[in-house]
Amino acid sequence: MSDQKPVDSVPEPKPVEAVEGDKPEIPVTAAENTEAAKDEPAISAPAKQEEPAKDTTASNAEPQGAKLEEKAEKPAYLTKTPALGQFFDRLPAILTSIGHDEMWGVQLKDSADVPTVNVLIKFLRANEGNVQAAEDQLRKALQWRKDMNPLALIESGKYSASKYAGLGYLTTYEKDGRPLVFTWNIYGAVKDVNATFADSDEFVKWRAALMELAVQELKMKDATEVIEYDGEDPYQMVQVHDYLNVKFLRMDPSVRTATKKVIDVFATAYPELLSEKFFVNVPAIMGWMFTAMKLILSRNTTRKFHPITNGANLAREFPASVVEQIPKTYGGKGPELKDSARIVPLVEDKSEDKKDKQEDKKAEEPAPAEIPEQEGPKQAT
Repeated sequence: MSDQKPVDSVPEPKPVEAVEGDKPEIPVTAAENTEAAKDEPAISAPAKQEEPAKDTTASNAEPQGAKLEEKAEKPAYLTKTPALGQFFDRLPAILTSIGHDEMWGVQLKDSADVPTVNVLIKFLRANEGNVQAAEDQLRKALQWRKDMNPLALIESGKYSASKYAGLGYLTTYEKDGRPLVFTWNIYGAVKDVNATFADSDEFVKWRAALMELAVQELKMKDATEVIEYDGEDPYQMVQVHDYLNVKFLRMDPSVRTATKKVIDVFATAYPELLSEKFFVNVPAIMGWMFTAMKLILSRNTTRKFHPITNGANLAREFPASVVEQIPKTYGGKGPELKDSARIVPLVEDKSEDKKDKQEDKKAEEPAPAEIPEQEGPKQAT
């Protein structure tokens, strides 16, 4: 209709102006291009008035088409798990209010970013699909990372070798072509209970540094595939806690305090990062610790806990290819942790260096008869 008699539409200015005000950008551009080609400025105004009449249907149809296209292109992981979409709707406000957007080395973005999707799925899983609970936990975890800066704890932390040497290790094995990450906490290596556990905040930082090393090995920021909400999750690790020769856990209040802090922090800041957790060489007196963890952690987490009385039986829990890599101490065929594993960087105390030299010198001298022979540092535990 607009090509036959554009002037006839002039007597109807009111409805045309209303439409033109609703969507000026498309009709104005089309009209200006047409008039520039015909070089008829005198009738350019009527042409502008009629073009919106043509586009009235298009302007109404365009949003509908866009909605259909958006619906068609919505990722399957959002349609399959509606709660995940709701979680993403809240994410911008969460990041703005906390002022921190990094989680496990991943810069949190939007639902099109695979690493971000995997992070939110983990928080949603940990809260059994409850969006509000997942949001609350994510807020707390982001705030903790903002305050603690755990990525910096690995390199900038000054952790004493006299407190933490031999206490924590990280290994990465291979299983079915994928990395299988282990963290090892060897509590029997504690030389001085008071020195190691008295400063519970420092102990938490050291444990967090070890955890961050392990998280880096998971390479979550490089993820290219979204994990299934109810399926297998390759971005998880195995933890082993070894209590061989441990005699201090039942009564010492500093150990209880430090342990509870670690449990609280890890339950909040590292959800769904464990595939299995093995407690090996477990003495019967440690029942209180398992009770405490069951009260704090979700069922999805505690069902992954496996107490093993004899540490040499640990390797039985894994396929043959992994057994080849697990240390011999734990029933495998691989090298020992002290010879092959990574650790959080430690520093030697100057006072300890002097003390060690003095002790070495004394060891060369005959011991007085009245002084009993010392059996080594583990006796202090």
